[in-house]
Amino acid sequence: MIKTQIVVIGSGPGGYTAAFRAADLGKKVTLIECHKNLGGVCLNVGCIPSKALLHTAQIINEARQAQHLGVSFNAPKIDINVVRQNKDNIVDKLTNGIKALAQARGVQVVNGYAKFISNTQIKTDDVIIEFEHAIIAAGSRVTKPDVFPFDDPRVMDSTDALDLKNVPKRLLIVGGGIIGLEMATIYSALGSEITVVEIANQLIAAADKDIVSPLFRRIKKQYANIFLNTKVSSMDVQDDGIKVGFEGRGAPEFDIFDKVLVAIGRTPNGKLIDADKAGVNVDDWGFIPVDKQMKTNVENIYAIGDIVGQPMLAHKAVHEAKVAAEVIAGYKSGFDAITIPAVAYTDPEVAWTGKTEKQLKAEGIAYEVGKFPWLASGRSLSIGRNEGISKALFDKHTHRIIGMGICGTNAGEIIAEPTLAIEMGCDMSDIALTVHAHPTLSETTAFAVEMAEGTITDLLPPRKKK
Repeated sequence: MIKTQIVVIGSGPGGYTAAFRAADLGKKVTLIECHKNLGGVCLNVGCIPSKALLHTAQIINEARQAQHLGVSFNAPKIDINVVRQNKDNIVDKLTNGIKALAQARGVQVVNGYAKFISNTQIKTDDVIIEFEHAIIAAGSRVTKPDVFPFDDPRVMDSTDALDLKNVPKRLLIVGGGIIGLEMATIYSALGSEITVVEIANQLIAAADKDIVSPLFRRIKKQYANIFLNTKVSSMDVQDDGIKVGFEGRGAPEFDIFDKVLVAIGRTPNGKLIDADKAGVNVDDWGFIPVDKQMKTNVENIYAIGDIVGQPMLAHKAVHEAKVAAEVIAGYKSGFDAITIPAVAYTDPEVAWTGKTEKQLKAEGIAYEVGKFPWLASGRSLSIGRNEGISKALFDKHTHRIIGMGICGTNAGEIIAEPTLAIEMGCDMSDIALTVHAHPTLSETTAFAVEMAEGTITDLLPPRKKK
């Protein structure tokens, strides 16, 4: 039996942040993790290892594309074992760092799969933990439909793909969302012939189509096929590969691939922890409803991260984690973010924050838009890229910024400024009159605003009605 003030289930970015913040506020904390290493999906089999591999892919791609700059390289010699080891080394450094921080803060770490016994007790493999408060940060898992033959190692989920056991000659990626396209970027650079199949009418369906279009046009030239409005109708294991059937205009009836990556989303783990024994409500999808203080329907039990709903992003979980820990410690705290940015670390990157144009139309909100093509950006052209775009969205009546979408090099870094601008309630003039360094990619944000405002000088301003 372990007695603690706060128990945290799951050690991902949300879980360890909640544990560490609570410890810093003077609480006795126990952190439960079912896997060997701390860090959860993000650090071990998600955002960190994928970004390490994406950096490798970027180097390979830049070397291949340098010829137009007058610099030629020989074909790269890729040692897949060293590539994998570099990725694993980065993960080890970060997970060991979290372990050291837990020890320094006096957070007790328990390895085992946590399940509730009641609203004051949790049982793991070999211990019962009695708690005053619990924070559920149990995250999500890869969605693996039974119709796909995952028992064959040639049919992969995202975790399998990041293991990088080998580079298939022909790879099918089922799902044209962020995870699927990031893995396509990696495997394409390493030498795979890529086919993407997406059931929606565009890639990265959550973003505006015009923001995704520069990415689509670029990879359409690089990949073997991209099938939109198409679904996988069958998947059969054969000696010579995985035979996949398609239903969609322009797609073949079937094709054979060396490997298939299924990347169609994630499922929350709400139904895997016996939450009902603690009286915690879990919906049919596996999500746990919470209020702005991250409280569940049970007074002393909180939940954060993927398990409380979309968007399933690590940076959302981190902020929710601090709220939960602070509320338990007696602070007046609440999660009240106006916007949560999203990024696809593809090549080029796609990032957006606030409302999208499709959301504004659906909600009937009057808006103004300003678009700046990176073809007119000196900085973008100087690094050999011209396909980017920045789009700013404003409330038509107040002129306050309510959304921003960016496609281009380092879009994930640039999106921070418009995210802050939305949180601060900035209007067109606040951004346009802020002096941005020149030449930079970040000034494309101001140029997009100037396009909406009608004050742009780097392009002809759009005609505005009097």
